Amino acid sequence: MSLPIHDTPLADTPRLPELREGRWNEALAPALIEAPGTAAILARLRAPGALVVTTGQQPGLFTGPALTISKAFSARAVARVLEREWKRPVVPVYWVPGDDHDFDEVASVAWLAGDGGLIRAALDLRSAEGPLTSMSRQPLGESVLAALDAFEQSLPSSEARDRTTEWLRRHYAPVHTVAGAFGRAMAELLAPFGIACFDSTHPSAKAAAAPLFLHALRETQALDRALTDRAQVLAADGVVHGVAVGEGASLVFLEDSSGRDRLMAEGERFVTRRGRHVLTLSELETIAQREPERLSGNVLLRPVVEAYLLPTVAYLAGPGELRYLALTPPVYAHLGVQRQRPLPRWSGLFVEPRVTRILAKFSASLADLLDESGRLESRLAQEALPPGTEAAFDALRLAVGSAYEPVIKIAAAVDPTMERPAAAARGQALFAAQELEKKLLQHARKRESTELAQVARARLSLTPEGKPQERLLSMAGFMGRYGWELADALCGHVEEWYARALVATSPTG
Repeated sequence: MSLPIHDTPLADTPRLPELREGRWNEALAPALIEAPGTAAILARLRAPGALVVTTGQQPGLFTGPALTISKAFSARAVARVLEREWKRPVVPVYWVPGDDHDFDEVASVAWLAGDGGLIRAALDLRSAEGPLTSMSRQPLGESVLAALDAFEQSLPSSEARDRTTEWLRRHYAPVHTVAGAFGRAMAELLAPFGIACFDSTHPSAKAAAAPLFLHALRETQALDRALTDRAQVLAADGVVHGVAVGEGASLVFLEDSSGRDRLMAEGERFVTRRGRHVLTLSELETIAQREPERLSGNVLLRPVVEAYLLPTVAYLAGPGELRYLALTPPVYAHLGVQRQRPLPRWSGLFVEPRVTRILAKFSASLADLLDESGRLESRLAQEALPPGTEAAFDALRLAVGSAYEPVIKIAAAVDPTMERPAAAARGQALFAAQELEKKLLQHARKRESTELAQVARARLSLTPEGKPQERLLSMAGFMGRYGWELADALCGHVEEWYARALVATSPTG
């Protein structure tokens, strides 16, 4: 079943990146996550002059929020536009950041049940005192089975539900890691669209990135100064990038007994921030040679690693990413890596049939429903009152104000001290009228409780818990109710959107 898709206006205009030269590194082929269609994608990467458009999102339960999928389709759409413009292969690649260690952010998932109610499921929390294990090493555990059961039981029986549940159960097994399950599920979904999923924690990727991690460690002090300067420039322009710099921290993490730990520069040595393990640069060079999988980049180094490993020309980013990516030019410059252009990902939402019916029933627009101020509910309550109610109260307020004017003047003439009590009496009369109107509206709201509940349920679909739909609700939930054709529809919609947006804003267009 197809759902209407609504575009959200973007703050940043997507502009065509510049053509660059690059070449696929065949040593990275094993890092592509295998799925039906991956072999064909690899063949395109191997073609002469092939370039790459990337995106990525931290691994999530049941593929995380819907924006995870729309980011992938954004990369595909941009790649297709560039391929037509440049007459050469441009391949969309989804970077799976398995080094991420923020378990709390990825251990839960939300979707809408068949009745439209919000359902949440989560993995068992890990110990706060335990190591900050990266998602490529963090098992899902037995609690994922309850989440899978909750997903299946909350949706009406259908072919769409069964297909989606089988897909999730294939990958989200207790013994699988969070990143491993996410990457394989994403690869199965995306490879038929020509989108490769790249395991950034694969040994081949780590070995290829190791020289860059070492370079970043050697440049720690220079990078720290450059990032501090850059942050000051951005602050002067009013840009809030959201990343702490200038603390003597390197851009590199080391995986050790305390989990993934930031390397801090202290003189000629490096010390892990939490574990306080001391290492020399020579020792880190040995780790890079023998155990490169233990090294990873922070949020500012990750896009540089992508550009270092892949012939990438653009990265599709969300609003928060675009802000912190504004910090990164000095990192590219110091490490000698050509910077890819950050582009805004597509943003939007699905409009379900129940939402469309509510809009039609109350002659409301989508903007009315997205407005959280309660104006729509107030309008509906007012419309429930007899015709002419609002005009009657307006007339009453006007009459009270006019009638009291001569009384206040008489009171002032009799005794000037009586003017204020007379004015206060007018205020009390106006207040009484206001309170009466408010009570009538409250009674109207009670009478309209069914309709207002329908509005609330419709709003829940668009802004669950007051958040944008794409940032909370999983794409899996929509596919489980409306079918996998929904992914095809979203992919096509996003492609059409970028074809218009990018061409319209190209330097020569």
